[in-house]
Amino acid sequence: MHWQSFEAFIAMGGYGFYVWTSFGITALCCVFEVCQLRRRQQQLVLKEAT
Repeated sequence: MHWQSFEAFIAMGGYGFYVWTSFGITALCCVFEVCQLRRRQQQLVLKEAT
């Protein structure tokens, strides 16, 4: 697709709010998952060390 302007790209033909909210929520879930995995790994390492 070719967008006429950056604003048109953000608007996504009227579906911009849905599209960008979905991307944002997905990104937050990915960051949350990575943080949870790191915390679990640290807990396991500390548990094994004791």
